[in-house]
Amino acid sequence: MYKYHTYKDAKRILVTGGAGFIGSHLCERLVLDGHDVVCLDNFFTGTKKNISHLLDRSNFELLTHDITQPVLLEVDWIFNLACPASPIHYQYNPVKTTKVNVLGALHMLGLAKRVRARVLQASTSEVYGDPEVHPQKEEYWGNVNPIGRRSCYDEGKRLAETLFFDYMRQNKVDIKVIRIFNTYGPRMRPDDGRVISNFIMQAVRGESITVYGDGSQTRSFCYIDDLVEGMIRMMDYETGEHARERDYTRPYLSGFPGPLNLGNPHEVPVVELAERIVRMIGSGSKIIFEQLPDDDPKRRCPDISKARQHLDWQPKVPLEEGLRKTIDYFVTAGK
Repeated sequence: MYKYHTYKDAKRILVTGGAGFIGSHLCERLVLDGHDVVCLDNFFTGTKKNISHLLDRSNFELLTHDITQPVLLEVDWIFNLACPASPIHYQYNPVKTTKVNVLGALHMLGLAKRVRARVLQASTSEVYGDPEVHPQKEEYWGNVNPIGRRSCYDEGKRLAETLFFDYMRQNKVDIKVIRIFNTYGPRMRPDDGRVISNFIMQAVRGESITVYGDGSQTRSFCYIDDLVEGMIRMMDYETGEHARERDYTRPYLSGFPGPLNLGNPHEVPVVELAERIVRMIGSGSKIIFEQLPDDDPKRRCPDISKARQHLDWQPKVPLEEGLRKTIDYFVTAGK
């Protein structure tokens, strides 16, 4: 069972990538819970529209900044989410993507070290690559192509995890590492190239639904509210009453820095998802099949045993309900 030791105490919290899809929902939750939130973003993929409803809140601050450059702030917690997360965006400038992952991690870890903040790295299921183990447990090291078109993101996130654990062992920085699986919900970008946003936009426009491969490849989809709850529980979770006195040479025995999978373990074939979205929208769209992109994983599903054990967390929002909310958002945004 997880324990909230400190969450109800108001904190000053930095969220990098805070104007993005996941970051904006996290900022909103933290603001509503009474924390002072600094949202940092360079607006490469994030938008002010996502956090415009927070701008007049006294406990919300927007900082336009690129985390490939250092930043000096006084904070208690850091959520490091800054990085383009869809292939279309992270492949646009792969060298910059690698810099964001590596230099961004270094700068946030350096900040956490200076001000003794707790820092969470938003890693990804992409660290498992095209997995040969199913479902994916945190102990699995992955099957990643180090020189492919997706490597800037996959390997960048893997190296960021390395830096986090080395800072914990060498500098006693208080870290948390989560691996986020497919997440969806309102505020996704319609042009991000992700499967749910693609299918919804194509169906709404009456266009053909593009399925890559034969559609038998599976994904598991976690609704955004469930993910944010898991992130907060992980950030606040402590195994002892005195986190600062942990033995950082034995992190899994005296504390729980992760890595931890956060996602929905219910698998859905991609073609089945397309058919469901077409049906829910009432679209006349037809499904067409195209060649599978390089290094696209055939199966992706989290083992969330550790999240259940340590955080008492598992997704609660059914796919049908989450899809309806997401479809309503895209339909309303398009009017």
